Amino acid sequence: MSDKGTYRHLLIERRGSVVRVSLNRPEVRNAFNAELIEDLQRCFSALSLDEQVRAIVLLGAGPLFSAGADLNWMRASLEYTREENIADALHMSDMFTAIDNCSKPVIGRIHGAALGGGVGLVCVCDRVIAAEGTRFGLTEVNLGIAPAVISPFVLRCIGQGHARSLGMTGEFFDAARAHEIGLVHRVVPPEQLDAAVDETLKHLLSSGPMGVKVTKELFRAVPGLSYEAARQLTAEAIAALRVSKEGQEGIRAFLEKRRASWGEEG
Repeated sequence: MSDKGTYRHLLIERRGSVVRVSLNRPEVRNAFNAELIEDLQRCFSALSLDEQVRAIVLLGAGPLFSAGADLNWMRASLEYTREENIADALHMSDMFTAIDNCSKPVIGRIHGAALGGGVGLVCVCDRVIAAEGTRFGLTEVNLGIAPAVISPFVLRCIGQGHARSLGMTGEFFDAARAHEIGLVHRVVPPEQLDAAVDETLKHLLSSGPMGVKVTKELFRAVPGLSYEAARQLTAEAIAALRVSKEGQEGIRAFLEKRRASWGEEG
């Protein structure tokens, strides 16, 4: 089932509890403009609250994932005031945060190229599978600007050393290097990309939905906490899950050597 007409530059396809969100501006290599940014923020904010959704696949229509910023959008920014540029950048930051904070696991299906802001999208996915031959690059410096808005997500994903090196040179790098630095979790031949995504979905759908949600929340929150705060948060989280309906079912299913009730789709 597709949600046609809901978004200007996204294609939304629902297959059971999985939603595929496709960047749909192939004529400009799925580059960002203000409308696409708004679409992505609205879409992921809505999906985060949709109880029927268990996993999201983020992909790009056409020959590549995303080439970053749209040239016409950047041309318009030449006429913006400083305040207008700040507001524009804050909207983009809110979009990345909406994907990053989405309560559902997000799988990035990356092919062709992910450049500039496209790398930012990769960094806010929970699991990234890339096709061999995909090119990556923090290319903003080639335009005399910087990977500023995406920097919190890039630094968290690949670390300061790799981010400084690649961000200051603006050089292209391949999927193998992306895997080496932790930007990509798996690299497969292009013809195996969809099968690899389906394999990840199978794992996700066989796992407890609340367990997946809490794991995502914890792994995002714990690194910023003191030891004592993390100790308390994690103890409360596991206690809540153990006494929950899902936790009780999962433990019993394991002990009884049967499939848990939520795993029927897996």
